[in-house]
Amino acid sequence: MEQKIIYYKDELNDEFSGANITPIVIDENYKYIHKNIFWKIASLVVNSVLFIIKRIYLNLKFKVKYIGKEKLKNYKDTGYFVYVNHTQPLADTCIPSIPMLFKKNYFIVNPENVSMKGLKTIVQMAGAIPIPSNKKAMKNFISTIERKIEEKSAITIYPEAHIWPYCTKIRPFKAVSFKYPIDLEKPVFCMTNTYQKYSKNKIRIVTYIDGPFFPDKGLEKKEQKQNLRDKVYNCMVERSKNNNIEYIKYIFKE
Repeated sequence: MEQKIIYYKDELNDEFSGANITPIVIDENYKYIHKNIFWKIASLVVNSVLFIIKRIYLNLKFKVKYIGKEKLKNYKDTGYFVYVNHTQPLADTCIPSIPMLFKKNYFIVNPENVSMKGLKTIVQMAGAIPIPSNKKAMKNFISTIERKIEEKSAITIYPEAHIWPYCTKIRPFKAVSFKYPIDLEKPVFCMTNTYQKYSKNKIRIVTYIDGPFFPDKGLEKKEQKQNLRDKVYNCMVERSKNNNIEYIKYIFKE
């Protein structure tokens, strides 16, 4: 398998998904919660079908293997947050949900994810919670996260924010998203997707599940965020050492 090379300038902001989608504005009028009974029924059907499709896709495309999924079992009766490295445009939305079995999993996503014509409704039903475009929408966004956690759901966050396909290192990420589990006093898990050889020139994804992680309550809130971020980041960096094939090599270029 021939190795590809991608040059980057900014680890925090460069995007290599290849998608070119004009995002809609997520303002205070965006409807995060749908109470309509027909929406709920349709959502249940959509997610049931998607679960089957996800499993088939992950098995055929990446032969995904999970290590550590038993760590989630003790927390099936509470909501929690999951942090995942961002290295696939489609698989990343599938991988976290499979080991959660019957727990509903939601995703905090960029507005582009709910801006695709013909797919917007399905993406919403699948659990997308788009980041607000302005401060006025923040109240609804936060209350949605709180409600989903109260319903004992999981919320997946991609702290790297941008997709770097097949990236084998963990990029630096900010601590801002760790405010949610601290404010809501809920456990944190991380999933680290790694790329490993199997057969001859084939690549599989091996996903390591770690946690739970909790903040150090002896610290101030700002320090708690950084401390929790560092716990997750360091764990993911350690797990990333299990990558043993580099299909795409990322090289810094000024």
